[in-house]
Amino acid sequence: QVHLVETGGGLVQAGGSLTLSCPFTSGRRPFDDFCMGWFRQAPGKEREAVSCINWSGGTTKYSVSVKGRFTISRDNAKNTLDLQMNDLKVEDTAMYYCAADGWRHCSGSWWSPDEYNDWGQGTQVTVSS
Repeated sequence: QVHLVETGGGLVQAGGSLTLSCPFTSGRRPFDDFCMGWFRQAPGKEREAVSCINWSGGTTKYSVSVKGRFTISRDNAKNTLDLQMNDLKVEDTAMYYCAADGWRHCSGSWWSPDEYNDWGQGTQVTVSS
């Protein structure tokens, strides 16, 4: 069983930055066994993919809406997934979730929540104008 807890959310002005973190624990498999992803969900909207990173950190993918502004990274020695968010916009306001895929390499459908087996409880990011 995988346990994920997102931290780092908060209120920030447009143009500002935040870094989200997601410590990983599991009694069965190591952190570097998993492709990891970040998703977000705004009120009244479907959960959407933000980014994913493969087991080694060597491959990353981003949604069009965040590419160039957000950076996903992982520290396999510390079992932590991060999301650096720069130049935040009002439309980035959402609950942000980290998620673990069951495979080391992120799938071609990395943007689908169905690809991920384990989820954190979410952390709220609010961007004011």
